Amino acid sequence: MVLVEDGVRVDVRRGRHDRGGRPAEDDARPDARVGRDGPLERVASTVGHVRGRRTPRAKSCVLVSPHESACRRGRTPGATTGRPLLAGARRGAVTDADHCNAGFERLFAGDGLTVGTGFPLTDNRQSRPPVGREVALAAHAEAVGFDGLWARDVPFRWPRFRDTGQTYDTFPWLSHVAAHTEDVALGTASVVLPLRHPAHVAKAAATVDRLSGGRLVLGVATGDRDPEYDAFGADADERGARFRESVAAMRALWRGEFPAVDFGGDRGGLEGDLDLVPKPASGTLPLLPTGHSRQTVEWLGANGDGWLFYHLPEDTLESYLADWRAAAGEKPFAMALRLELADDPTADPEHVHQGYRAGNEWVVDFLRRLETAGVDHVLVGVDEAREESDPERALTRFGETVLDRL
Repeated sequence: MVLVEDGVRVDVRRGRHDRGGRPAEDDARPDARVGRDGPLERVASTVGHVRGRRTPRAKSCVLVSPHESACRRGRTPGATTGRPLLAGARRGAVTDADHCNAGFERLFAGDGLTVGTGFPLTDNRQSRPPVGREVALAAHAEAVGFDGLWARDVPFRWPRFRDTGQTYDTFPWLSHVAAHTEDVALGTASVVLPLRHPAHVAKAAATVDRLSGGRLVLGVATGDRDPEYDAFGADADERGARFRESVAAMRALWRGEFPAVDFGGDRGGLEGDLDLVPKPASGTLPLLPTGHSRQTVEWLGANGDGWLFYHLPEDTLESYLADWRAAAGEKPFAMALRLELADDPTADPEHVHQGYRAGNEWVVDFLRRLETAGVDHVLVGVDEAREESDPERALTRFGETVLDRL
């Protein structure tokens, strides 16, 4: 694992483990429609892609705002790259690969579709998942080719909500996973900002980012579990405003020294006499709003570093991608869905909750259609189409029959 400390990269080698989701919800989602073929290629003409195949996009991990590190692998912002800079990127900043967020780069800097998966990997969603087993599966998922591991933010068990994610608090959990993996991106899907003080989120996230060698990508949301707002004494009607204030406050805490910050509402603020430490390894962290987060697409495009959305039927996804490209240019689009591999590799798809059960032939074709349309990352819940799930076997099968072919 490579750690980044004050601009110095330290390669820490250790023994590997034996190699052998979904985001917090923010919006009602359309029911998925199933078909062997889909219309996703039609979005190409609306977002600058060539119909039927994806035109290579010079993606980078340039992050929003005036003060971040640029991270464009060997180029300075403003150098010729074949496309304009992402909105808000500071022209003239010095590029230094050591100061790029490694997780964001792993997920989005290349041209092809990347694939991640989410906790819990043991499919234990009602009680405490076995820590050792989860960590071993995380290392196995990295070994078979997954690019990201995503954790949820679910403070309470609410039977109506059906599950509690990985149960353990998001940031300590990802710190533990970081110690047992090497290069895979670590993501939150997603931290419910209005339920947490922005200074707590900023410090916890920066800490995990430092301990993981700059691998943290922060999905953020407004949440949809109303009883939690009552439990925390938060006003659910103000969640959209609290979300915007938290995004601005966290970026100010990461990027500035002794900043003046208004945390919003009755959450206090700073007047330049206190400084949050540590800062993230790259000087800031990528923020991916999840769902609409009670904001307009224009706000999300201007203030987010990407957009994390839920499983959408293909016709609906087409329009969402067109709106996103119009608002955000080439900033990445990620989507969460569930995929179950049938025993028959040629099996036609059938709808399951938030995704599909199908043979790997259809799954590969479906993911290629997503890539052609302009989806940059998919967060898949992987399961077997059988009564008794074997998570290690499911990850291995998905790696060998799907990821290796992408």
